Amino acid sequence: MRRGGEQRARKGTGTVYRIVVRGELSGRYAPAFEGMEMETEAGRTVLTGEVIDQPHLHGIIERIGSLGLDLVSIEPCP
Repeated sequence: MRRGGEQRARKGTGTVYRIVVRGELSGRYAPAFEGMEMETEAGRTVLTGEVIDQPHLHGIIERIGSLGLDLVSIEPCP
């Protein structure tokens, strides 16, 4: 897990998203968000990574809900 504000550049054919959830998640959550970088900051966890398409994004959102996490925000990275 990393701390700080590093953002990933666009890679591949998808769009890189920044997804924020409430709480500082431990590394045990990493397999649930494979392929995404996890970093904690100020009581939140930021997931950053490439999302291939809308169904992929909706799958991540559903996974967040199924884990009982509170979604704070989702935004594409410039």
